[in-house]
Amino acid sequence: MIVGSCEIELLIYESNSLKEKRHVLKSIIERIKSRFNVSVAEVEYNDLWNRALIGIAVVSNERALCESVILKIIDFIENDERVEIIRHTMEVI
Repeated sequence: MIVGSCEIELLIYESNSLKEKRHVLKSIIERIKSRFNVSVAEVEYNDLWNRALIGIAVVSNERALCESVILKIIDFIENDERVEIIRHTMEVI
């Protein structure tokens, strides 16, 4: 079993309150879950209205597949104009 994990720190442009942040973030998280069949959750900066850190987990039997899915998710988020990726880290075990 191969497990891939990724943390992605986001700057949320359209957010002026925690309610707006949750709306944008929930939309992104649900789209990632349905499109890529991975586990996603907000893991940090819960009280900041313009930043978020999401964690992603992928399980597979091939290392290359885990890496490929994570890179596709990063590209997917980069194409969303509501947010900007500040940094990301990826680890495959």
